[in-house]
Amino acid sequence: MMNMDIDEEPFQSTSTRPQRATRVIAPVDEAHPFDVESYISNYSGRTAIDRLTNIVQTCPSIAPEAFQLAVQHIHQSRNPGLYQNLLSAYENAANSLDLPAPLPNPMEVAPLNMEWADETTAKNNAERSKLEVELRTYSNNMIKESIRMAHRDLGFFYRSVGEYSGALRHFAKIREYCTTSQHILDMCLSILELLLEQRHYSHISTYVFKAEAALEAAQNSSNTGNGGNGDSTGVPTPSVTTGKKKSSLERQQVQSKLELATALSHLGQASYEKAAQSFLRIGPAKELGDWIGTVVSPGDIAVYGTLCALSALPRSALRSQLLHNAVFNVYIEQEPYMRELIEAYMGSNFKTVLELLNRYSTRHLIDIHLAPHINELIDQIRNWAVVLYFQPFSTIKLDRMSKAFGWTVEEVEKNVVQLIQNGSIQGRVDSQNKILYAKKTDYRADLFARATKAATDIQATNR
Repeated sequence: MMNMDIDEEPFQSTSTRPQRATRVIAPVDEAHPFDVESYISNYSGRTAIDRLTNIVQTCPSIAPEAFQLAVQHIHQSRNPGLYQNLLSAYENAANSLDLPAPLPNPMEVAPLNMEWADETTAKNNAERSKLEVELRTYSNNMIKESIRMAHRDLGFFYRSVGEYSGALRHFAKIREYCTTSQHILDMCLSILELLLEQRHYSHISTYVFKAEAALEAAQNSSNTGNGGNGDSTGVPTPSVTTGKKKSSLERQQVQSKLELATALSHLGQASYEKAAQSFLRIGPAKELGDWIGTVVSPGDIAVYGTLCALSALPRSALRSQLLHNAVFNVYIEQEPYMRELIEAYMGSNFKTVLELLNRYSTRHLIDIHLAPHINELIDQIRNWAVVLYFQPFSTIKLDRMSKAFGWTVEEVEKNVVQLIQNGSIQGRVDSQNKILYAKKTDYRADLFARATKAATDIQATNR
């Protein structure tokens, strides 16, 4: 049995969660279309409520509609306390200065059903008592497997009522009573769901590593158990072959979940290249099982993966890993504008790229995982676009670039100067004539300098 310590720190502090520096208001109009009802139909459970709460405070113009939908989801949950969080978000939206008219009273939009709240609270208290009694009984009787399952049930219960520190405490206690690698793997996946739900990105990699080790141990155990099964000729029996296929399928499902967790962890910590690589390795949606809808939607994977890839990967990698990726292309079909964005970028139609990013900015700004990073992602995509556009030229007028990007000449000059200063573009700007000149390289002198350096290094090594 593998040895593993459990870190109970994640829910002690929320300091690792991404915070936006200032509150962002996202428009919803003809230029920035967004259908909240269609969007939220892709989610269920706590993630649907969290996303709707975020929409309420990010899009005041549709706050009443999002508020009403959120209350419907809260009434399907086991946590009446979520209504208070929703009310706070609605009050923030109501205080927005750019509203054409005051928002209606939330009690008139969708009041909390107090009878439901009281009944749910009573049921929660009764179930908590029942589960704690069961745990004490099993502990007194020293029934190891029953103790493990009791901690698991209490972990699920505390998660369902929003008490995440209690949920983590019980999931962590499971480790003491695990008797197989599969038990450890199940525990790690439960903790990963908790971390993803609360967006504690910095702790995710720890549990992904532990889950991968448990998965490998479980796979080895399964192979060892089946190793001697077969007929007299050594040919595996049909039952063994079926068992191996099932084991392989389960491994792929777990691996896809771990890949998704890793990708979201990298995105949450602004490691966009690593995030892109992980998103592009995720298997088909069916392998993610119940994580589709409760963690992310297929459309989210398309959006996150595409934006991270465009912001961090060169064109050659985009062509091989994105365009020719059959599995990821299925995800892209869920968000057709992502296909348009990729085609425009690969075709150097950068004005269309920027227009699409602006048109669907609301879709990006309301996303609980993407919103804190969207401005930086767009900046990086724009910078790549400027660099790629200038590559074939030795000189180019800024006026021509302004037409290609839909910017003013002043905006072009500002962006180009920044890219020259950070070394992305080797050139200089003639501010008077508004011309960008590429830096001329003396290739003969450069080759001679590199050859001299190589000779000096070899000489120093041989001494």
